[in-house]
Amino acid sequence: MEKRNLTCIGCPMGCALLVEMNGKEIISVTGNTCKKGAEYAVKEVTDPTRIVTTTVRVKNGSMPVVSVKTAQDIPKGKIFDCVETLRDVCVEAPVQIGDVILENVAGTGVDIVATGNVKQIIQ
Repeated sequence: MEKRNLTCIGCPMGCALLVEMNGKEIISVTGNTCKKGAEYAVKEVTDPTRIVTTTVRVKNGSMPVVSVKTAQDIPKGKIFDCVETLRDVCVEAPVQIGDVILENVAGTGVDIVATGNVKQIIQ
């Protein structure tokens, strides 16, 4: 039987969770003080996902980069593919919060969206 220790990120309490597994079967989750903790633990050991945040370059903008993030969680194993794909992305200013910067990043079906504004500089 495998035991995994996790710190819950489902709420501000940060409970210390213990997940007991038999292969891929979850036997028990303990240490959580709310339902979110148990749900987080199950998801984290069976199908971990993350939101990716980074920046991409901006051409003709008031700032050289704009902050971006995945519109939804992506599989944890796709994080490096996502970041590698964004390395060569350069968008034209202006950029507004919520603009789709890149669709279907790394084949995940999830879009990259702007989380900041960059004004266009007219030269």
